[in-house]
Amino acid sequence: MFTDSDVKIAGDKPSRDVKRNRALAENTNVDKEKAARAKKWGEEVGLKFIEDAKEAEAAEEMPNLEMILQRRMLLSFTATAGFEQLSPDDSLSGIAQKSFLDTLKKADDELYRTSGDTGAFSFYYLAFRRGGDTERRIGQTFAMLCSHDGDPIYQELGEALYCWFLSIVKQKAEEFNII
Repeated sequence: MFTDSDVKIAGDKPSRDVKRNRALAENTNVDKEKAARAKKWGEEVGLKFIEDAKEAEAAEEMPNLEMILQRRMLLSFTATAGFEQLSPDDSLSGIAQKSFLDTLKKADDELYRTSGDTGAFSFYYLAFRRGGDTERRIGQTFAMLCSHDGDPIYQELGEALYCWFLSIVKQKAEEFNII
């Protein structure tokens, strides 16, 4: 006979819970010093992300909310892709990514919530994984998500944001001896 205690109910974000549990299991196989550096890497990238978000909001007299949200998603995607691209193994990438997200959530729950639209991430991943001229494709995707598909100004802005933030992620990876 089954009781209610036999039933396990998935949380609000079951896929995120599965990923977190997998990352925790992988973390046990990672050298503690490397894990600490990866955690610090993610935290520092998160702090830079937060700094940019505050500056972007303050820079506009009449903030364009949609542009601000799309900028956040592009930079958040860039951090994620940078962690994956620059990490010598998946476990360090996972540690950095978790630290990045934890830093956002700790600093500003609203910023955290508006930085991870999986729909936008899917479009960016398609552009990222297609290969060849990734920066241009990311810029085109940014323009499309801003409802300015084909607009060269938005495309160049997206490309510049991607290149700039990827250079920050790389700089921090070098700083913490990840790469």
